[in-house]
Amino acid sequence: MRYKMKLTMREPTTAVGFVVAIIFAYLILLPVLSILLDAVKVQLGDARRIGGEVGDGTLYYLHRTFLSPVAQNFFWGPLKNTLSVALGAILLSFLIGTPLAWLLSRTDMFARRWFATALIVPYMLPSWTFALAWTTLFKNRTVGGQQGWLEAMGMTPPDWMSYGQFPITIILSLHYAPFIILLLGNGLRRLDSQLEDSARILGATRGQIAVQILLPLMRPALFSAALLIFAKCLGDFGVTYVLGLPVQFDVLATSLYRSIGSRQTGVAGVLAGSIMAMGIVALLIDAYVVREARRFVTVGSKGSMDRKSQLKKWRIPATGFAAVIFIISVGLPVLTLTLSTIMFVPAKFTLDNFTLQYWIGTDLETVAMRTGILLAPDMWSAAWNTLRIVGTAAVSAGFLGLLVGYVVVRTPFRPLSTFLRHVTFLPYLVPGIAFAAAYLSLFAVSHGPVPALYGTTAILILALTADQMPYASRAGISAMMQLGKEPEEAAQVAGAGWVRRMRSIVIPIQKRSLVTGVLLPFISGIKGLSLFVMLAVPSTDVLTTYSLRLIDYNYTQAANAVVLIIAAVAYFGTLLAQRLTNTNLAEGLGG
Repeated sequence: MRYKMKLTMREPTTAVGFVVAIIFAYLILLPVLSILLDAVKVQLGDARRIGGEVGDGTLYYLHRTFLSPVAQNFFWGPLKNTLSVALGAILLSFLIGTPLAWLLSRTDMFARRWFATALIVPYMLPSWTFALAWTTLFKNRTVGGQQGWLEAMGMTPPDWMSYGQFPITIILSLHYAPFIILLLGNGLRRLDSQLEDSARILGATRGQIAVQILLPLMRPALFSAALLIFAKCLGDFGVTYVLGLPVQFDVLATSLYRSIGSRQTGVAGVLAGSIMAMGIVALLIDAYVVREARRFVTVGSKGSMDRKSQLKKWRIPATGFAAVIFIISVGLPVLTLTLSTIMFVPAKFTLDNFTLQYWIGTDLETVAMRTGILLAPDMWSAAWNTLRIVGTAAVSAGFLGLLVGYVVVRTPFRPLSTFLRHVTFLPYLVPGIAFAAAYLSLFAVSHGPVPALYGTTAILILALTADQMPYASRAGISAMMQLGKEPEEAAQVAGAGWVRRMRSIVIPIQKRSLVTGVLLPFISGIKGLSLFVMLAVPSTDVLTTYSLRLIDYNYTQAANAVVLIIAAVAYFGTLLAQRLTNTNLAEGLGG
C-alpha cells in the first residue's frame, strides 16, 4: 500500500482523476438528484395543503402532475403537444432532408459542394431566429405590438398559421433537417455504387433499389437521426416561447418554465424528471441502434466505387429544389429580420420608410429604449455578460475536457475512467431546460458553505460549463487517445514532474484540440437559450435573454437586430472552428 501511495504521488493521474470526479459529481449528478428529490419532498408553501412538514416525503406532486384535475394543463396537454410537434418535425425533416442528402452525395447536381455547406446553415443558427422571422411575417392582432408584414399588406393570417403547432412544426423541421442531410448523406457517401449497378443489371427498378438495398443499409442512420431530432425537440424552448405562448400552446419545456415561474417547485421537479427520462431513453435507444448498425455495413476497399448518378434532364429541377429549400430556410428568414430592423412601417418598401434609427438612432420615440441597439447601454452590458460568462465557461470546459481525456486514457484505475466517461456525457442526455431547472433547485438556496448562487454570474458559468462537458470531454478523450506515452516518459526520465509535463508537453501538443474544446462550447453557449432563460436575471442578462425581454416589450426591430448579431456570431464562429480544426461539418456527423 505504501508503495502504491508513493507511486500515486509521483504519478498523480489517478489522484487528479478523483478530484475531477468529485467536481463533476457536484456539478452534474447533484443538481439532477436535487430536482428529482424536489418531486417527492414537501416544498415550502405547500406544507399546510399537504399536511406535513417541509422536507417530508410525499407523493402529492406526482399525483398533482399526473392524476389531478389540473394534470391536463400541467402534463398531459403539453405532452400531447410535445409529441405531435416532435413527430411532425421528424416527418417533415425526412421529407426535406432525404432527397437533399441523396442529391448532395449521389448525384451530379449543379453547385453540389456549395449546397453541401449552405443547406446546413439552419442548424448553425439559433432555432428561434426563424420563429422571430415567422412572427415578423405572419403576426396578427392576437397579440399587441407592431403589425406583421401580411397584415400590413391587408391580409390577416389566421391564428393557426401565425401561432401554435403549425408554425412550430415547420420551423423545427427546417432547423433539424440538416441532421438528416448530415447523417444520411454520410452513409450514402460510403455506400458502394456497385451494389446499385448489380441490382440494375438484374432488372431492378429504381423503386426496388431504393426499398430493398438503400433503405435497409441506411435504416440505422435514419433511425438515429429521428431519435436525435426527437430528443432535441423535447428540450426546445425558444420557438414555442415565441410562437406558442400567445395562443396558450404549451409543450413540456414551457410548462416547466411556467411551473418554476409560479413557484410550483414540486411540480417542476416532476416535469423535469419526465423530460429527462424521455431524453435519456431516446438517446439510449440511439446508442443501441448505433451498435446494431454493424449488421448493416458494406465491405469495400480499393475496388469500391462512388459513382454519381447522372440526373440529365432532372439536373436543373433538382438544383432548383435545393435552392428553394435554402431560400426558405436561410435566405428568407435572414432577409426578413434584416429588413425589419431598417423599416419604420412593416412591409412598406418605399425609400422614405427605410432608416438606420433602430441600429444607431439617438432619439427614438419608444418609451424604454431611446437609442438604436448599437448605442443602447443594456445591449453592450448583455454583450459583455455574454463574452464574460460564455467565454469563462468555454475555457473552463475546454481545460476540464482535456484533463478528463488525460485521466480517462492514462489512469490504470478503470472504474474511474468509466465514471468520468459517463458523468461528463450525462448533460447531453438531459434537455437544457431540465438541466437549468436542476441547477435552480440546487443553488437557489445556500447549502452549508456554498451560498445561494441564483442571480449571480457564478451559477450561469457553472451550469454552462457542466452543460458543455459532453463536447469538451469527447474532444479531450479523442485527442489523448492519439497521443502516445513516449514524450511524457522521456520528460519524466529527464526529471520533469506531472505539472511540468502537462504544461510543456501535453498542452502544447494538444493545443488544436484544446481550441476545439473551447470554441465549440463557446459557439453553443452564444446561441443557447434554455439554460439562460431559467437562470439569468436582468443584471446578468446575456444577448439571448436580452432579446427575449425585447420581444416581451414588443420592441420588434431591436429584438430582431440582437438576434441577427447572435446569428452572425454563431455562423462565423462555426466557420472559424472548422478552419482551425481543418474539418468540414458538411462532410457528415459520422465523418
